[in-house]
Amino acid sequence: MPAPAATEQDRSRPIGVFDSGVGGLSVLREIRRALPAETLCYVADSAHAPYGERSVAYIEARSRHIIGFLQAQGAKAVVVACNTVTGLVIGHLRAAFPGLPLIAIEPAVKPAAQSTHSGVIGLLATRQTVASPGLQRLLQLHASGRQVLLQACPGWVERVERGELDGAETEAAVAQFLRPLLAQGADTLVLGCTHYPFLAPLIRRLAGPAVQVLDPAPAVARELARRLAALDLLNPATEVGREQFWTSADPRRIGPVISALWGAPVEPALLPAALPATAAT
Repeated sequence: MPAPAATEQDRSRPIGVFDSGVGGLSVLREIRRALPAETLCYVADSAHAPYGERSVAYIEARSRHIIGFLQAQGAKAVVVACNTVTGLVIGHLRAAFPGLPLIAIEPAVKPAAQSTHSGVIGLLATRQTVASPGLQRLLQLHASGRQVLLQACPGWVERVERGELDGAETEAAVAQFLRPLLAQGADTLVLGCTHYPFLAPLIRRLAGPAVQVLDPAPAVARELARRLAALDLLNPATEVGREQFWTSADPRRIGPVISALWGAPVEPALLPAALPATAAT
């Protein structure tokens, strides 16, 4: 039986986006550029960041909680703006929410493999993403004949969560993991964590103009637009959509960081610790 036709009310429902913290704002900004009319609901799970240091069961439980919350907000689709969640549990999440389109981010391995000249790619990510089965499948599928140097970058997420995007200490922390990749001939760097694009200006300066730095966020925004169009769920409104923000951390602490990264004043609400009864069932 074909799905019922989408209504105007369906098309006006919001898009949910979530990440372990503020990093997914790098994806949210690309979604806003691609889909200016959409209402966007963003959850920063900053009290539990970084996911890259958590167990698989913990990551799945947090993801289920947040997706359930966004579903309760009426989300017509949810963007998983976290490479660790994608690499470890996206299959489980899609099975748990079968009627909800889930658009997941993954490291830009395919374009990196297609564009490298030296044949050496540096992939920067969290520990859990580096070790994830999803990343291994991605490498087998797209990186044959290429040398991919997997580099976990502990501490980078925490710096972005604190809004420490430059300065001597941040530069030293970035250089610590970047220089070994460059020394091995990497001419392409893949940002395998959504927090890392906020460090991209520093990464590009340290790497030099001959090294390309790839961020998958624009591709995620394009895939989201394609999926919504296929489902007839694009918002036809002409006015610019609004954004709503939630965080599991103290909103008074994380609000200024979100505002600085988003480029506009933001007052996030506190993410409920429990879902409404209708959403939890």
